[in-house]
Amino acid sequence: MDKVREKAVDVICLAGETEGARRATGVSTAKAAAPETPASGTRPDPEALEKPARRRFTAEYKLKILRDAEACSEPGEIGALLRREGLYSSHLTAWRGQRDQGSLRALAPAKRGRKPKTKNPLSDEVARLERENRKLQKRLGKAELIIDFQKKVAALLGIPLANPPAEESE
Repeated sequence: MDKVREKAVDVICLAGETEGARRATGVSTAKAAAPETPASGTRPDPEALEKPARRRFTAEYKLKILRDAEACSEPGEIGALLRREGLYSSHLTAWRGQRDQGSLRALAPAKRGRKPKTKNPLSDEVARLERENRKLQKRLGKAELIIDFQKKVAALLGIPLANPPAEESE
């Protein structure tokens, strides 16, 4: 079907051209200038494919593969194991190092990102005391405002105020 279609395009292109317009190779200029279409007749999808997900291996799987690799005695067996499982030799190297450093704990996937901060046991008490301090500061400000107002009223009315006892400094 595709060959018939190509032949029809060649005939149509050559029918409207003069003999001198043909190339030396026999391909017409109209056909050479026209973009080729896929054989199926559909255009390819221009959307980019989604990034593939990264593979994650469990600690048990890593240990199983390491045991299987160590059980291999014939040449080429490890290569066959890696091809069957879809792994690389660098996986074995990294997993052996992890196993030698700390067994299953080292083989478990590490949590990525920032480590959570440890909470100070006194932080709740500090926050409560800070709230109480702010509340008392507000009350003190109101009391000082009232005392200042009373002094001004007493001065306007000519009422003498008794001097408060001097505060002792520590």
